[in-house]
Amino acid sequence: MLPAPARLIVCVFALLFAGATAAQQPVRADIEYRVIKPQPVSVANGIEVIDFFWYGCPHCHNLQPALERWISRKPADVTVRRIPAILRDSWAPHARIYYTLEALGEVERLHQRVYHGYHVEELAMSKPEVMSEWAVRNGIARERWDEAYNSAAVQRKVEEAARLSRAYSIAGTPSLVVNGRYLTSGSMGESLNSTVLILDGLVQKVRSEAALR
Repeated sequence: MLPAPARLIVCVFALLFAGATAAQQPVRADIEYRVIKPQPVSVANGIEVIDFFWYGCPHCHNLQPALERWISRKPADVTVRRIPAILRDSWAPHARIYYTLEALGEVERLHQRVYHGYHVEELAMSKPEVMSEWAVRNGIARERWDEAYNSAAVQRKVEEAARLSRAYSIAGTPSLVVNGRYLTSGSMGESLNSTVLILDGLVQKVRSEAALR
């Protein structure tokens, strides 16, 4: 029988090998992903991944750590775009939060803090006055926040997010679309963490299809 340190090393390598094998398995249509009506992509060269999310979604919140790690290590030819899904009118205020952050150049700093505010602090983040206070606590002047939050430009983006949610056939969140054609969601994998393995598989699928053209 191997000594305890040796057994530990063997177990670690076995887990790593199992993870690598899972990542290399081809993704299966209508199981790990589904094909949607092709949509235009925003990049001329490379592969586009769209993260359709809702700040109020607990599954989106739970997926964030794994998804952010994936984004930090993504291949150079992959571009990630976030779109706040709007599947019902009550989701629109959360889309407004995202586009306000975008207008102010604060998405990277505060995107995760919105999730924290909703799911941990249990803030009523659909209320404009709550968001004004939240913005001040996070270093944004109230007047600056309110101006962007109530702007026509942000309103147009909210309306566009609702249109895109329909165009991409988004039925729930989190949903990830690769190159405007392949959609996977948190419910299509064995676990939320397996979503990023499926994402890797879809990126490789698009890359392989492009090489055959």
